[in-house]
Amino acid sequence: MTMLIPDIALPRALIRDAAQFRGHVHRDCVTGDLVLRRGRVVGMRSGQAAPGTCRLIFPALTEPHCHLDKCHSVGRLEQRGGDLSAAIQAQHRDKANWSADDIRARALRGLAEANAAGVATLRSHVDWGRDAEPPLAWHVLLELAQAAPLTMQLSPLTGIDQMADPDFSETVARAVPEGHAIGAMVLGHPHMRAGLRSLFAAAARHDLAVDFHVDESLDPDMNGLEAIADLALETGFGGPILCGHAVSLATRPPKDFTRIADKLARAGIAIAALPATNLYLQGRAPHVPAARGLTPLRALSAAGVRVVVGTDNVRDAFCPVGRHDPLRALELAVLSAQLDPPLGRWLCAITTDARAALGMNPGPIDGAQLHDLRVAQGHDPAAMIGGAPHKPATDLLEELPR
Repeated sequence: MTMLIPDIALPRALIRDAAQFRGHVHRDCVTGDLVLRRGRVVGMRSGQAAPGTCRLIFPALTEPHCHLDKCHSVGRLEQRGGDLSAAIQAQHRDKANWSADDIRARALRGLAEANAAGVATLRSHVDWGRDAEPPLAWHVLLELAQAAPLTMQLSPLTGIDQMADPDFSETVARAVPEGHAIGAMVLGHPHMRAGLRSLFAAAARHDLAVDFHVDESLDPDMNGLEAIADLALETGFGGPILCGHAVSLATRPPKDFTRIADKLARAGIAIAALPATNLYLQGRAPHVPAARGLTPLRALSAAGVRVVVGTDNVRDAFCPVGRHDPLRALELAVLSAQLDPPLGRWLCAITTDARAALGMNPGPIDGAQLHDLRVAQGHDPAAMIGGAPHKPATDLLEELPR
């Protein structure tokens, strides 16, 4: 059964086979009447509506990097703030409050925010602690993942030095179910290379994706990102690799950036920019921010590196404000990373490219079931990123004549 939904705009960057979409090209969208067959998008025909009156359809959102174990704890923290080190210490002290009920209640609040924002896929990191066996938060969040109204991946967050112990890395890897990821923080650790080698080996044995917090610093001497790329190329690791933060890359000389970006592209490593937390923690000075703590998104994208944008921390020691909403994170990235129009191309960072970075089918608009899509009242990507209300695309069926 074929069905037409009139007056629709589609971001061209989110379409795989443009030849099937024969509407009117308007800026970075194609507009017309959407063609469905058995509830699945198969193309577009030219319509009668003016481009500025069309509704924008896009894939459900992906949150590639957040921390559901920490979120919504700021109300009981010392009212101080500070840099990354101060945040780590403050959150560590708060762990005295982490009962199963506390973790569950805060994580459910975060999941409710993500669900309301139109998120269908989410990855949360989980602080692992010093022991190799899974912590309480891992068990609680794994239980929530099995019942969540969205696809929820988890990734352990340890220090890369801990992973240098093969027994530790093997124990952690065994605790990670299929479809999730293994991860670590890489920040100038003395045994970084041994830890990376052990982590990659464990990931390969257990067929796991890999996710790093790396170079969360403006110090140009921090270069764990290149070490990760070198090892990925050396080992031929075949799983998805996502590197969050990569802040120090913005402080490297152009020749260093070009070399590192080329390795990232060849290794298929995706970079997650996390503007809210990095802008809050990095570049602090007595009077004004000394520098903006953000990886160079435009340059990375131009170099052929897949870039995604995440919410990261929400109302905890690392960021005292926010909510789990990828569109809000992308809007902040547009301003802070100076992402120029046309903005439709950057929607990939919270939809198709973000899903691919998590090891999933990218899920472009063509071929998607209508229930996997969203529709915004705004008629172009700028309006959508700027806060235009959106809802499930299946609501459009109620408008069709019966």
